[in-house]
Amino acid sequence: MKKVIVISTSLRRGSNSDMLADQFVEGAKAAENDVEKISLTGKTIQFCKGCFGCQKLGRCVINDDVNDIMEKVMKADVICWATPIYYYEMSGQMKTLIDRMNGMYEQDYQFRDVYLLTTAAEDETETPKRAETGLTGWIDCYPKSRLAGTLFCGGVNDAREIEGNPKLQEAYELGKRV
Repeated sequence: MKKVIVISTSLRRGSNSDMLADQFVEGAKAAENDVEKISLTGKTIQFCKGCFGCQKLGRCVINDDVNDIMEKVMKADVICWATPIYYYEMSGQMKTLIDRMNGMYEQDYQFRDVYLLTTAAEDETETPKRAETGLTGWIDCYPKSRLAGTLFCGGVNDAREIEGNPKLQEAYELGKRV
């Protein structure tokens, strides 16, 4: 059994990327993993100040929700990020969280496999590439980990357009493989 953390970065409850995250969660649970979904909705996540205090303390000096999220990420075996694609990039709140988790850099972390689930109105294969590149930059800082899988669902824009889409089943199956 693995400890799996799924981070849904859309601030819209029930969004298309959030629905992919839910299916990944269900698949990971069906495979008898210990799964926790963290939604950034309602979380306070301030911008990084670039003070490098986290490098000395092992946690961020800003007192908001990031340190709790970071602690869970460090103890997980698998991390799954779910994000809408905005202007061919990951959501701003996902990028801000990644920047703020700099305090993990020199600590011992448990995660090995990282997954990325993305949704966008655009349906071209290159649509999620910048988000993948950005996440890969974060993964490169943790050499014991790897990008283990990605799933892109394009052509969905309005809330609930993803309902009935076969990508939901693919997210479930991806979760079962963790």
